[in-house]
Amino acid sequence: MFNLQDFNYNVLLNQIYENALLLVTTLMLVSFGVFLITWLREPRRLVNGSLFTIFFLIFLLWLAVLIFATKNQALITTAGFTFIALVFIIFFALALSWIFLLWNAYIVWKRESHGLQNSLTLLLGLLLLIGWVISIFNLNNGFPEWLAALLSVTPLIALYLGFTLFNYLVNLLLYQFFPKRYRQDYLIVLGAGLIEGQTVTPLLANRINRALKYRNKQVKKGRKAPKLIMSGGQGPDELIPEARAMANYAIMQGVEPSAIIIEDQSKNTFQNMQFSKQIAIEDAADQRPSIAFVTNNYHTFRAGLVAKRAGLRANGIGAKTRFYFLPNATLREFAAVMMLHKKRHGIVIGLLLLLAVFMSIMSFFVI
Repeated sequence: MFNLQDFNYNVLLNQIYENALLLVTTLMLVSFGVFLITWLREPRRLVNGSLFTIFFLIFLLWLAVLIFATKNQALITTAGFTFIALVFIIFFALALSWIFLLWNAYIVWKRESHGLQNSLTLLLGLLLLIGWVISIFNLNNGFPEWLAALLSVTPLIALYLGFTLFNYLVNLLLYQFFPKRYRQDYLIVLGAGLIEGQTVTPLLANRINRALKYRNKQVKKGRKAPKLIMSGGQGPDELIPEARAMANYAIMQGVEPSAIIIEDQSKNTFQNMQFSKQIAIEDAADQRPSIAFVTNNYHTFRAGLVAKRAGLRANGIGAKTRFYFLPNATLREFAAVMMLHKKRHGIVIGLLLLLAVFMSIMSFFVI
């Protein structure tokens, strides 16, 4: 007969912790393995960000179970307060992110041109500020029912775009850590605008310098120096092709002209990859030369996606970018990645908008 006095709650609790820890550890290792295999096989996929996020969330759960299993009250209390503090910090950082975005917009406008491409942090900051004001002062209560219904899906659209942006940022960060193979036959250096139509900008010079640094390191490892493919056509406001200006700069840095190949017909990143790939194949008389491309760090992941679409097996090498330029440039790259998958995003957002229209129409029939 079962004796309640013989029942040991501590033994049961220990067993629960052990089983939970075993389960979560298994899930964590499996999720990490799936992510790692997928990422190493092909880092130029957006799903990698989602897989890493799943692994990281399971890792946090594993850490929580591990801390509780210690039964160390001081450790559990410290971990709890740390978690709550981090949640508050993240919440307030997101809630007040419009301040940072508007400040960054001011800095960018102060140092760069005032075109739309340099105004993305300004636009996003203003949208977040408007949403913050409406939420704080509960202004949506004054809207007609049909308009309130129409705007009711706005948080869902914002949530979808927020998750998509987060996934892109995770992928961009992961891509910076992808292992570099110093066994390249060619380095494609992607062009950018020129100063006064003939001189490389500091941003473009950083790309070339990064390529030269990579090239020199490969030589130090006892391997053949890769050839440099300077890729960039001539814009309407440029006196010479970007590729020619880039080659001139590289030669001034001590690179022998015979090590430089000029691709001066491309007008966008896709053509950069497509035309440079063909040049490399023809120059190497080999259908599969080893190729990498060099651009700024904020541009590497999208350029990798474009290279994949162009049928080029190449990963990116990122050059450093000034911090003030990164937020706006990253938003610009995110918008471009959204356009690469505009059909998928258009369907999701379109369905949400249709739901909003339906709810707005139904508001006229609801008493």
